[in-house]
Amino acid sequence: MEPSEVRPGSLLLSSTELVEPTFRRTVIYVIEHNESGSLGVVLNRPSDTAVQNVLPAWAPHAVRPQALFVGGPIKRDSALCLGLLKPGVITDEVGGLRQVEGRVVMVDLDAEPDDLVPLLDGVRVFVGYAGWSAGQLDTELASSDWMVLPSLPTDVVMPGRVDLWGRVLRRQPMPLALLATHPVDVDRN
Repeated sequence: MEPSEVRPGSLLLSSTELVEPTFRRTVIYVIEHNESGSLGVVLNRPSDTAVQNVLPAWAPHAVRPQALFVGGPIKRDSALCLGLLKPGVITDEVGGLRQVEGRVVMVDLDAEPDDLVPLLDGVRVFVGYAGWSAGQLDTELASSDWMVLPSLPTDVVMPGRVDLWGRVLRRQPMPLALLATHPVDVDRN
């Protein structure tokens, strides 16, 4: 896919050649992509910290595992939240929610959970994010560091121990789907 196909709601899957530990076999959900740069969160890196320990009001509404997810290496002292709207819910004029793509919204963690939870099928809280300055992501895409693929709304709330990288690849047409069988460590294969 071409770099111009990156948009909010796209997934960036690390290539099999990207073995640097921070991004190895990562699935990044793109929240923003414009001329200023790009921002997303890693969907498949649960931490050992419970949401209850940091944001107790949101903990009962976080999907399992109810852990903070490491959204990326930038600003790990801050949190952001993605939520999945219930089917048919419209976010127009709903304070505390900002639509990203389809049913996926950013949730204002300073909002009152009881006001927003009835509209949501679940939330996931991330510490940190992945970000690229203007043109940086395009350079990485040209180097084949990332694959740009479509997302499903449920990707943002997928259980933490699921092999999301492999699952996303398996739903792609052949021959791309074959990459799902690529070993985590080629040297140990």
